[in-house]
Amino acid sequence: MHLTWYGHSAFRVDLSEASVLIDPFLTGNPVFTGSVDEVAEGVTHIVLTHGHADHIGDTVALAARTGATVVANPELCGWLASKGVKSLEMGNTGGTINLGAFSVTFVQALHSSAVEENGLPVYLGNPLGVIIKAAGEPVLYHMGDTDVFGDMRLIDDLYRPEIGLVPIGDRFTMGAHNAAFACSRFFSFRLVVPCHYGTFPLLAQSADVFVEEMSGSRTVVHVPEKNERFSPRDYF
Repeated sequence: MHLTWYGHSAFRVDLSEASVLIDPFLTGNPVFTGSVDEVAEGVTHIVLTHGHADHIGDTVALAARTGATVVANPELCGWLASKGVKSLEMGNTGGTINLGAFSVTFVQALHSSAVEENGLPVYLGNPLGVIIKAAGEPVLYHMGDTDVFGDMRLIDDLYRPEIGLVPIGDRFTMGAHNAAFACSRFFSFRLVVPCHYGTFPLLAQSADVFVEEMSGSRTVVHVPEKNERFSPRDYF
């Protein structure tokens, strides 16, 4: 497994038989400095945590360009189908989708999920977190946008995620203190990667406070550079 962070909550997960984009907010992302064409190369799947523009991002264009299968909640899948996306796999909280090379399980997140069209909000289903499992690879948990909640303990008990992609930006998600509390109190992560910060002025501008808050934990925190491709196992 290799991970690449493109800023905000956008990640690429490269597995031996699949390449997955999670929440591919690239065009319009003020901290994305790479090439959309390069990001799209070889992509087989796109997984979305919820229906906000800064998470849907380039999904429609990328799906058309690559033929990637998009995995999302039912309402978001229906909306994407109306935009021309052809290959869709829908699921919802607690459900697991077997995609051959890997599986996706959707779990709870505390947030909202809608886009604006013609000046009105369009509801796009409940926000979700995502568990990705592939044979022989560490279990990955992208939390999506969320606050801390007590049932995170159940997520750890049920799925035993080893890698956490954790929002820390505050204002719209957990801030550094709550995110560190969640990681330390409810999970047995081997590696945590902070995200959803530094993108817009309203968000925390660095991961420094989160790193400091995690300093007493046995969990390794890696703060990647934008477009950095790394192997989580290098930090175990």
